Amino acid sequence: MKDLEHRITEILIKMNLDQKVGQIVQAERQFVTPEAVKEYHIGSILSGGGSVPGENRPEDWIQMNDAYWAASMEEDDNHLAIPTIYGIDAIHGNSNVKGAVIFPHNIGLGATDDPDLIERIAVATAREIAATGIDWTFAPTISVARNDHWGRTYESYAEDPDIICKYAPRFVKGLQGNMGEEKVIACVKHWVGDGATEHGIDQGDAGISEEELRRIHIPAYRTAIEAGVLSVMASLNSWNQVMCHGHKYLLTDLLKNELGFQGIVISDWDGIDKLSDDYAEAAVIGLNAGLDMFMITDKWKTFIQQVKKHVEQGQIPIERLDDAVRRILRVKIRFNMFSKPRPALRKLVKDSSCFGCKAHREIAREAVRKSLVLLKNEESILPLHKQARILVAGKNANNRGHQCGGFTIAWQGVKDNDSIIGGTSIWEGIKAVAPNAALSVDGSGKDADPENHDVGLVIIGELPYAEMMGDIRIAGLSKSKKMSNNPDNKSNEENKTSGFNTGLSYKTAHASMPIMGEGPYGTHLYLHELHPEDLSTILNITNKGIPVVVILICGRPLVVNQELEASKGFVVAWLPGSEGQGVADVIFGDYDFQGKLTFSWPRFDDDNWNIGDENYHPLFPYGYGLRYKKEK
Repeated sequence: MKDLEHRITEILIKMNLDQKVGQIVQAERQFVTPEAVKEYHIGSILSGGGSVPGENRPEDWIQMNDAYWAASMEEDDNHLAIPTIYGIDAIHGNSNVKGAVIFPHNIGLGATDDPDLIERIAVATAREIAATGIDWTFAPTISVARNDHWGRTYESYAEDPDIICKYAPRFVKGLQGNMGEEKVIACVKHWVGDGATEHGIDQGDAGISEEELRRIHIPAYRTAIEAGVLSVMASLNSWNQVMCHGHKYLLTDLLKNELGFQGIVISDWDGIDKLSDDYAEAAVIGLNAGLDMFMITDKWKTFIQQVKKHVEQGQIPIERLDDAVRRILRVKIRFNMFSKPRPALRKLVKDSSCFGCKAHREIAREAVRKSLVLLKNEESILPLHKQARILVAGKNANNRGHQCGGFTIAWQGVKDNDSIIGGTSIWEGIKAVAPNAALSVDGSGKDADPENHDVGLVIIGELPYAEMMGDIRIAGLSKSKKMSNNPDNKSNEENKTSGFNTGLSYKTAHASMPIMGEGPYGTHLYLHELHPEDLSTILNITNKGIPVVVILICGRPLVVNQELEASKGFVVAWLPGSEGQGVADVIFGDYDFQGKLTFSWPRFDDDNWNIGDENYHPLFPYGYGLRYKKEK
């Protein structure tokens, strides 16, 4: 450790103010060139969701990152050779890149209760990221989602911290390992309390006590830090009206000093913008509060100018800037960035056979099998016989995009099969093992015929969404309260991006990318009203006397009382990812169900039960899940 810190000090001594400020910038790829990386000494580059190079193939990512890296390593009288690091949201596999294996989203992985599987998924994910020449993933998300109206519920493993505390260190270990060429830098997020916001509003306010914050939302961070995680992302929510990005108590006193975190604290997407209407003031607040690296889209040059100015004027202590740069250098040295070959020459880049490989797809298929939760099995309708005459219907039956959900290829996900290269839809998995299965012509089930069909298998549920686009916003609750930029509440600034505004900088950066929907997902959790076509499809089949098994694709528990009542069997498949054949493995009995609910299932929209609540009475409790074989 002394040698490490001595080496960092030697580098810091050589750095001028321009070089130091450049290191704390993470610029979005659409707004920075390799030439600018060198000129401004940029410390990191990222891709926002759907921001991809070329044709979005591994070779495009390799070529791009190699150019950035090479520019950062050109040393001369005005530039030090400090390697830039590239970051992406690879939160369920390297899901940005065409052809990657897409693992189930976290809500499904929570149902498996299998930490060993979690580590194997992280290892496979790291290899597929490393194969594209990328160094850093903003994962794992270790939020504890406490309200199913939140549009990011599927990014959470559970409503209770216990299982997340088991998963966090294993995922970090799988990603970072020995810091070699097959590994990537992990980033736990979002610090802290993003799953506790009022009414589940994304980027809203977590109006909870410090005791609750420490008991429910902080423990998993402690386990991740103990496992050596190299970065933590600050959250865009506020805690008791104080925004986390400007919260010195949370970022410095608690995370760095009390928990002993020594790595990079990075902002979220343009995360300082809401700290003040004055961008210069926002930069000062964020840096002084304890942010070390700043994720910035199109205003990074302005950020550099303002930080330099305020360091020179004394509003930002040089010691604080040096600490931020020291932390960034510490991560780069610990991750061996100074000694690794350039991206184009790294081990898994030269031999990219692991990318999208069969071995990784088998892990993902196993994860699908283990994540399925059986809620109903009347008259033991499951497992189905492979020789049965099955009519497969529903909008999610033959759509790999739907089953992968958000943060897949594009920020809001995709709605087709062609965008997901490799893998199988649920229908494709069924057809591979059930020769007498047929796909409903238009998906509606209207072609059901008791003379030709023994059973209907209807795959229904949600469509892809991400972040605030997935929120369930109760009428009249779309606006946030005024929030403060500091724990002393010395000034209150209107949260200009409250409610459902995604922020101009995000829209600017993603101007060429279609956004699926311009508002929240809905105003309630009743599936029969959110997606009436689903219940209609079920009834189109059952009204002809054919029993139905339902498979629900969803990113959170939904109120499905009517769909449950109309079906003989009911399976929650969550967002299973690219390997839909894992569903067939279980519904035909090759494997038993293993999944157990890590989110309590509601009876009504205004149910918001969490395990441990007083008078706890959900429709299905935490830990519920049937099996073929009765458990002893």
